[in-house]
Amino acid sequence: MRTAPGEQLRSLRESLGLTVRDVEAASERIAKRHRDDEFLIPISRLSHIETKGIVPSIQRLYTLAVIYRMDIRELMALYGIDLNDAAADVMLVEIPKTHRTPATTPASAVRVPVRLDPSFNINRTSNLGRLIERWGVVPLTFLEEFTDREFTYGFVGIEDFSMYPLLLPGSFIQVDESRSKVVTGPWRSEFERPIYFVETREGFTCCWCEEHGDRLLLQPHPLSPASTRLLHRPGEVDVIGQVVGVAMRLDFWRYEAERAQKTLH
Repeated sequence: MRTAPGEQLRSLRESLGLTVRDVEAASERIAKRHRDDEFLIPISRLSHIETKGIVPSIQRLYTLAVIYRMDIRELMALYGIDLNDAAADVMLVEIPKTHRTPATTPASAVRVPVRLDPSFNINRTSNLGRLIERWGVVPLTFLEEFTDREFTYGFVGIEDFSMYPLLLPGSFIQVDESRSKVVTGPWRSEFERPIYFVETREGFTCCWCEEHGDRLLLQPHPLSPASTRLLHRPGEVDVIGQVVGVAMRLDFWRYEAERAQKTLH
């Protein structure tokens, strides 16, 4: 049987040799520093948290994390909130407009492949799910060693068809902000032509770009229903960077059909 969060907090307090009065006194100092009584944990409130299942407010949870020398994410996990699930839960929320997403994640660790089948050949198309022999948990601080560029990340809104069919709505994109200068061709194919992540007064979008003096031509894919726009730069448009990576579902239309069906009902 799972131990109640309050009981775990009490065990943690006692393991540190702290009394309820010690916690109250420490919380007073924290509340005073922040000039906010919401950080204060009176003895009676701490007792209710430990014995009656009362869920502490976010300020009091912060105070407990500081006093108990714990990461606040660990205390949130006691109440069933695992911030490592945030990335998966994001996929459950449909955002109609293309938008910028933070490059950082609240997760403290991530599961990555740590052993691949020896037969793996990077030159051949493969089912990575079958080639991964073992997964492991890696602290994100270790992964920071591999960051050698400034990237930002975006999500193509489910109503943004600007670069259809190259970029399907619902795609996640990686943007290299160091490549914000618009370059010209010629290009051997549309796949070689740089796609830019730009911000206009209406929001973010992905498109091809051409410079025309102090104006920038935003050109969607020829098969897209979106219109070409000629905007002044700066003022009306800003190039965030070049799209250098993309992750997208090829069965996007199935989800669109299900969403439309739910709307009808």
